[in-house]
Amino acid sequence: MKRFAFFTLAVIFVGVFATAQSASSAPPADLDAWVTHAMNEFHTPGAAVAIVKDGKVVAMKGYGLRKLGTNDKVDENTLFGIASNTKAFTASALAMLVDEGKINWDDRVIDHMPDFRMSNPFVTSEITIRDLLTHRSGMGLGAGDLMFFPDSDFTREQIIHNQRFIPLATSFRSHYAYDNVLYVVAGQLIPSVTGKSWDDFIRERIFTPLGMAHSNTSVTELQPGVNFAVPHTTVDGKLQPVKNDHVDNTAPAGAINSCVSDLAKWVIARLDEGKLSDGKQLYSKVQAREMWSGQTILPIGNPSEELAELKAHFAEYGLGVFLRDYRGRKMVTHTGGLTGYVSQIVMVPEEKLGIIILTNGEAGETFKSISWHVLDHYLVAPQKDYISIFKKIHDKTEKEAEEVVNKASSTRNKDSMPTLPLEKYAGKYHDAWYGDVSVSVVDGKLCMKFSHSAGLDGTLTHFQYDTFVAHWVERTVPDAYVTFSMEADGSIRDIRMKAVSPLADFSYDFQDLLLIPVHKRVSTTTGQDDSIE
Repeated sequence: MKRFAFFTLAVIFVGVFATAQSASSAPPADLDAWVTHAMNEFHTPGAAVAIVKDGKVVAMKGYGLRKLGTNDKVDENTLFGIASNTKAFTASALAMLVDEGKINWDDRVIDHMPDFRMSNPFVTSEITIRDLLTHRSGMGLGAGDLMFFPDSDFTREQIIHNQRFIPLATSFRSHYAYDNVLYVVAGQLIPSVTGKSWDDFIRERIFTPLGMAHSNTSVTELQPGVNFAVPHTTVDGKLQPVKNDHVDNTAPAGAINSCVSDLAKWVIARLDEGKLSDGKQLYSKVQAREMWSGQTILPIGNPSEELAELKAHFAEYGLGVFLRDYRGRKMVTHTGGLTGYVSQIVMVPEEKLGIIILTNGEAGETFKSISWHVLDHYLVAPQKDYISIFKKIHDKTEKEAEEVVNKASSTRNKDSMPTLPLEKYAGKYHDAWYGDVSVSVVDGKLCMKFSHSAGLDGTLTHFQYDTFVAHWVERTVPDAYVTFSMEADGSIRDIRMKAVSPLADFSYDFQDLLLIPVHKRVSTTTGQDDSIE
């Protein structure tokens, strides 16, 4: 009887344990309703969500529409631009080359790319492959991004060449400032070392072994008939479909298009230290740990009172990933943003938990409210109404930004006039890292045209004194102040710019431009007069 009783008790315990284990792996019961609510609240047309737990996919589904005005529904194979979630692929590709002994993380970049230059000679001689991936080069936030946002005709090689003219904002390795340009450099290390393009390497060495059959590295592959989500953003107050960003020239920083069915395979392998389903390693466990080790210390902000529990105790950037803690667990995350797309991947290594959220809108509140809800479910934390909280924060931020813009408009000197006749502002101007910009008079109005970016073609409306506001033909690009500075003799010394709204994406780094009249331009490398008469 005792033996039978023990066996019965053992069966009961096994059954209880199995039930608990199953329950702990199951997604939130309200996941569908929660995702739909978040999408509706933040005006997100379509989304795809996947959750992996303990090496298995436990939830995977598409929601909403691929394009407003159609009946094309999002499913698990719908492609989205994953933007900066691409950076982890670039870091992993380099990790494979480290495994193969072809590079080391602390190799100097110039040892593999002899023509590479930064604006500071010391940084040029010392910057390493590790530095390229960790946002600590001394460049400012988003510096140089106007070379590819909006779409430009610059090549990857031209971007790498031109970034040598971008002045450093801080000393080398002293501050964190997120950048994209140096990830282009990191990607171009691959052809320098292997003779194979970044695109081919990612496809052959990552997509194929993982079975990521839907994913690609170029917007040119998003053709009619392909299952992809069209990007959406608010233009002049209306949410509408917009064209895809063409970011092939900055692909290693953010050009991959993927879906949750593919990314689930990617996340499962990463949570298992690079191990593939066939037992082989995509990259070694040593490199898996290196990529998820802190490299650059990040500042820790104070969340709003309603989100006090979300405050991190540590925050770092690894190699292509953000690192922080939440409720005693380490989190490995990254987000991505392009015009009309935002996304997030969250991993909790100790829990073997991964969350993937892709959207074809621009509301980060959508993925944030979903990911925190899922995290609290698996970490058995008190549930919070993240949707309402993020909506409140969003509305407050929008209101504050509107007040900044309105205050600037209401306090400007409406009676002021430009110093010069409009035709005196016209001419060709040059920025060291971007190139040429022309100003002309068309139908009695000043117009500005950037030579490499069709979207940066706009009309200048007088604001006050010698400051105008640029309204671009590409309405997804934020308006910008354009200020002409004068020499003592009344001629134009330079043009400075900055975005009008504080909510403008950091990649529109107008503030980094210094536009000099071409006839006054002096070479930044020789100090000799480079003027064009």
